[in-house]
Amino acid sequence: MAELVVTENVTLDGVMQAPGGAQEDTRGGFDAGGWATPYSDEVAMAEARKGMSTSAALLLGRRTYEHFYGYWPKQTDGNPFTDALNKAQKYVVSTTMTSAPWQNSTIMPNLDGIAELKASLDGDLVVLGSGELVRSLGALVDRVVLSIHPLVLGKGRRLELPAGELRLASSVPTGTGVIIATYVRTTS
Repeated sequence: MAELVVTENVTLDGVMQAPGGAQEDTRGGFDAGGWATPYSDEVAMAEARKGMSTSAALLLGRRTYEHFYGYWPKQTDGNPFTDALNKAQKYVVSTTMTSAPWQNSTIMPNLDGIAELKASLDGDLVVLGSGELVRSLGALVDRVVLSIHPLVLGKGRRLELPAGELRLASSVPTGTGVIIATYVRTTS
């Protein structure tokens, strides 16, 4: 049975919007996209590679899926995440999508089948980004991995995790001040 793992980049004030680039998510006039990029280092990359095992499947919201699909299939620079993301089985939760063109993609029209999906998988079911989806997952979330960046933006969409108690399982500091904290659910 898979564990559902939410993996997010957040600032100290909980902002998760557009960590990777200026045009990633400009909703609400957000103009601080790309804030996580300067904090990348070898420690952070090594931890990210651990989380991208070949047996992990991805659970994505529509917006994140479309953003990833617009970028990753076109990459030819040898980035180790390219191959992992392209080959991974991807489940996209969307009520509006009629096709999912990225290889190994399946549309889930609602959250009803996620518990059964978890039960059918051997590796983890990993959520990347997908803030609106994360808010809806409730007690299905088993583990949360936060890359907490030493930055306060004061604006932007914030991470809202499902209610419940979490226990710190591990933490890894990077050379740039990011703390990668892994929490496991203890109650729902």
